[in-house]
Amino acid sequence: MTMNQPGKIYRKRVADQILEDLRGQILSGALPHGAKLPSERDLAAQYGVSGPTIREAIRVLTAMGLVSSRNGSGSTVTAQSDTLIAVSIAAVVQFGNMNARDVFGLLAVLNTYAVRLAAERATDEEVARLREAAERAADLDADSVEEAAAKLKNYFHALAELSHHPLLISLCRFITEVQIGLAVEMSGGKLERIAGTLHRARMDIVEAVERRDADAAAELVEEYHQRVVDRIQKSRRGDEMTSSDPRFSQLMASLLTSGGEPEER
Repeated sequence: MTMNQPGKIYRKRVADQILEDLRGQILSGALPHGAKLPSERDLAAQYGVSGPTIREAIRVLTAMGLVSSRNGSGSTVTAQSDTLIAVSIAAVVQFGNMNARDVFGLLAVLNTYAVRLAAERATDEEVARLREAAERAADLDADSVEEAAAKLKNYFHALAELSHHPLLISLCRFITEVQIGLAVEMSGGKLERIAGTLHRARMDIVEAVERRDADAAAELVEEYHQRVVDRIQKSRRGDEMTSSDPRFSQLMASLLTSGGEPEER
């Protein structure tokens, strides 16, 4: 062991303690999204440590997606639930080398749970907004792929929000972005061929929620997702896009850099 290693180990441990303290303040809301962290000098004085120790803690917070650091501008808290969930899910998808069917299956399960809660918890006004979102997505054939994708996402985001379950809403929002992005890629940019003729199916889901029929709504959601998967497979001759595919990696990267919303195509 060289002479400088004990100092490095000590600094790392202190940096970990500072990291946990700042992380706790961010996740508790004491340091909310958009808040500026004190300067490196002020943090060093506050914790009684050197600048390099503070920089190590900030570097890890940045890697975790909790803060954003810019030279000359200091560090700003960027913690939002959607972003944190997006980073976590993207890591699992890539680490597990998941394929497109895995993603589609997960969203089916999440939306099935969401629609059950929606049938129990949504107000009449909220259900009316879901109907409006479904009606706006009635004629996808007349839309550009960007417009069609936006209308579908709006519908499924509205459905998730009716669950009144914050974690479920965030999960559904990100996985919906991934699924629709993959559907666009795997359909060769012809999203209307995948979902354009499923307007009646989306309206059936709305009507089941309006009747407060959770079982029927859940069954309809499952059927809808299966029809989408079947159509995507036919459009691409059944090939499977995995997380190692450049198109998959590109989509995940665009979602992460845009905070959960994909970049314009």
